[in-house]
This record gives sequence, C-alpha cells and structure tokens, in this order.
Amino acid sequence: MAESKMQNANGSFKEAVCIDAGRVYDSCCDRDCLEDLRCFFTAEAQALVDQATSVKMTGAKILNVLIDVEPISFNKGFYSCDLTFYFLNELELYITPNSCPTPVNGISFFSKKVILYGSDGNVQVFSSTSRENNPTCDRSASSNSNSPKCVLQCVDPVVLTARLGETDDTYQNIYFIPQAVTDYIGSPIVTNVPAGTKTVYTTIGLFTIVQLIRDVQMLIPVYDFCIPEKQCEDTTDQPCDVFRKIKFPTNDFFPPKPKHNDCCNEE
Repeated sequence: MAESKMQNANGSFKEAVCIDAGRVYDSCCDRDCLEDLRCFFTAEAQALVDQATSVKMTGAKILNVLIDVEPISFNKGFYSCDLTFYFLNELELYITPNSCPTPVNGISFFSKKVILYGSDGNVQVFSSTSRENNPTCDRSASSNSNSPKCVLQCVDPVVLTARLGETDDTYQNIYFIPQAVTDYIGSPIVTNVPAGTKTVYTTIGLFTIVQLIRDVQMLIPVYDFCIPEKQCEDTTDQPCDVFRKIKFPTNDFFPPKPKHNDCCNEE
C-alpha cells in the first residue's frame, strides 16, 4: 500500500503509513501460588538432601519456559498456549542442628494452559531476508507462517516456603529437562528416584502476562521522525561526582502506598 499524504484539521499528524507489526489480539494476566513443587537435584546435591534435617529457601528464578501454541478445533480462532516453567530454587540445607547451612540448587517445574483468541488467518510468507542470510548460492526464499505467536512476560518468582518430604507414587518422575537448564546446573540431574526418597518441596508465587501476537499490516498516523532531544553525557566524571547526580532514593526510606491494579483485580 502506497503512503498517503494526510493531515487533519489542526495538523497534528503529517501522513498515514502502512507498517508490518505484531498486533496483540488477546492477552491475560495471572497470579499462581504454586504449592509443593518437587525439586530435582544433581547426584551430589541429592546426597546432601538425604542427610538434611531442615531446609530454607533463599531465592528462585525462572531458567526457561517451553511454549507450545496449537489451534482449538472446536472453537475457530482460539488457540491453546501450553507453558512449562523450569525454576531454579536456591536452598540452604541444615545437616545437623545449629550447624552452618550448605547451599544447594534444585530444579522444579510447573505447567499451565491458557486459551486466547488469535484470529483464524494463516498464510505462507516468503521473504528475501532468508536469501540474504543464506551463504550458499540458493536463490529460493524459504517460507514461514504468519500464525500467532505466544509471548510470555514474567518477573522472578516470590519465595514463600520450603519443606523436606519424601517422594511417593503421586509424583511421577520426569524424563526431559531442557539443555539450557542442565547447562546452567553443570551436572546431570537425577530424574528417576524410588518412592520414599527424601526431597524438597517448595512453594512460590508467580505473576505472568500472556499475549497472543500476530504480524499484520496496519495503517497508522505519523507525526514526525524520532529525533533524540537529549544530548549524550560524558561518563568520565569522578565516582563521587557520579554519586552526587543520583536522585535520593526517597521511596526506599518511605515506601509508597499500593496502587490499584486494573490488570488483575483482587478477588
């Protein structure tokens, strides 16, 4: 579509242009309290867990998320977003009373499903970019689909509690852990242990926003080019000079009151 020169009565924008961008067709936010997530350990860490008398959780973060998007056959235009989170749990094990804790890391996972609307358009897209990135002499352009993609936004989990327990038949062993997770740990993770083995169960809080995005062409008003108005500052100042420019952290000394969140209302 050719660019069209447009201007409204007060001249607030110069023209309307067609752009190719990702449009959010549907989104949702959620808070999950994940209770008693079983931790998986390396062989060395599991040996320490077997001797532990108590445990304390000091931190948690998301190492990886596997996302799978599938259309729902009985509800056209809607898609099922399957999310599997892999958490790194930072723990302190106490082997004997009044002893110094031993830090270990454990892996836990959680799966959830979200159904969102993503429209029903689905075409093949060919681009010259694939040829430019191809070092061979192949002049063909590979195709991809413009099916919607699931985008997840999340913050670090909120640490709630941890406890020692024993595995039982209600907790099945897992047999697949992403390579990114095992690379972070640095050693193979024991995923198959007999029932009755001592382990750690953690409880964490998770805040997430899930979006279903599709690339579309949109006509938008253009006001002007984005020209920076701020000049870059020289960073060769002395450390104390840089410190004096930092704004005083008033909110750290006087925490602000909580504000109403329109995204996820309190139940």
